[in-house]
Amino acid sequence: MRGLHVLQTGPGVAVQDLGRPGYLAKGLTRGGAADQRAVHEGAALLRQTADHAVLEMVGTGGIFEANEDLRIALTGAVMTAQIDGATLAWNASHALPKGSTLTIGPTRSGTYGYLHVGGGFDTDDALNSRAAHLSCGLGALLQKGDVLPVGQDKGTDVGMTIATDARLTGGTVRIVPSMQTLDFDADVRSRFEDTTFRRDPRANRQGVRMDSDGEGFSNPKSLSIVSEVIVPGDIQVTGDGTPFVLLAECQTTGGYPRIGTVLPCDLPRVAQAPAGAALRFQFVSLEDGAAIQARANTELRKLSGAVTPLVRDPADIQDLLSYQLVGGVVSAMHSPLDEG
Repeated sequence: MRGLHVLQTGPGVAVQDLGRPGYLAKGLTRGGAADQRAVHEGAALLRQTADHAVLEMVGTGGIFEANEDLRIALTGAVMTAQIDGATLAWNASHALPKGSTLTIGPTRSGTYGYLHVGGGFDTDDALNSRAAHLSCGLGALLQKGDVLPVGQDKGTDVGMTIATDARLTGGTVRIVPSMQTLDFDADVRSRFEDTTFRRDPRANRQGVRMDSDGEGFSNPKSLSIVSEVIVPGDIQVTGDGTPFVLLAECQTTGGYPRIGTVLPCDLPRVAQAPAGAALRFQFVSLEDGAAIQARANTELRKLSGAVTPLVRDPADIQDLLSYQLVGGVVSAMHSPLDEG
């Protein structure tokens, strides 16, 4: 079979896309890539739409052989990457010739890395998506010997790059009030905003535990809450006062109180934060949250305009004369090491 041959794979590599919206009433959360922005970035680098399937890699990638000429892009968590021993730039697109070997090693920054191919991975479709949703039994992790078919690639551009943002190292996460926010005492909500949390190592695609110093964030009405619909981004607080941020493969209902809900555009910051990274939560109003999300959605649609060549062509640099192209002048006859 033509496509990408898996010679070796890490323990957390699976095909993902933007997921399966619309099945919540049937007990299936959206799933899909933990970092949806990374999917859009790869699509922009390859000049294709963001609905193409990609490989999501956790911790390490693997070794892959191209059975045909391919274009690839690498986004999300930064990992070591080489083609036949030559080091590759991350957040960039590259040519992967037929017969060459792509090696993607350990994570250097962030948690979830992504491998994109021109045309996308053409694996089996289930419920209008190719995404693996392991907690629901859809799809599977990659295995050595697998061959991933690739769809028709309509593009030709490679050697492009896109700037990274700061979402791989933690930071401030904006949240809106949720169903039980006002059930938390005002001083608890204030302390929640003022607390610097640490991303706990106990995390997966269902959720991330938030650690902090000091007492927990209790809710006096927690025992009276009945199970109700929950969504990715909800911050549930368990009986001992520990917050958990729900991610792409979270359950569909839950009975823990929710102190807030992370904006979808900020959820990749939580997902990508490595173990121990510092995170803080900032409440914004529903109106401000909607405006922030609308701007983020517009930015995603315009990502193709943020793509630039890895190596710039001097003919395309309008202000070329403003660059210092020569740092000094030396003599061809006189050694700068000679005295005088």
